[in-house]
Amino acid sequence: MNGSFSYYIREASKEDESFLWEMLYQCLYVPPNEPPPDRSIIDQPELSKYIKDWGLKDDYALIGIDKTSNQRVGAIWLRLFKENDQGYGYVDNHTPELSMAILLEFRGKGLGTELLSKLLQYLRENKYKTVSLSVSPNNPAKRLYEKMEFKDTGIISGTSITMLNTLK
Repeated sequence: MNGSFSYYIREASKEDESFLWEMLYQCLYVPPNEPPPDRSIIDQPELSKYIKDWGLKDDYALIGIDKTSNQRVGAIWLRLFKENDQGYGYVDNHTPELSMAILLEFRGKGLGTELLSKLLQYLRENKYKTVSLSVSPNNPAKRLYEKMEFKDTGIISGTSITMLNTLK
């Protein structure tokens, strides 16, 4: 927790799917002074695959809730992609890819760090060996990923790099 912002984290349920769609839009990196893309962008197959049919066997998500308003303000989620249907941060068929977003006004207050820490703990407890993600090299979140031991794989997808955490 940081300052007057207090939150708690819970596992997502099927009822959180609409919020995950919003978080998918929020996790799109928009460079400073550039307009955000139209919301319909998340309907494109290469993006919608991150949430569509939520609740598949290996899907897992955590939701950050603002204690004051009891509103959802952030999320982190996993999906396992296959070689014939890769995500932007695809590494292999056994490495889940994570996505994360925090509503703008709640960023920089510790929620992202705690969500990521709890997700990494979940992965270790469930015997995963690695987890990947895709991030723009200019996205400030990249510093958090580096701090949490994600390493650049050298794989580039569009304008993003793939990072990998070898879980210990």
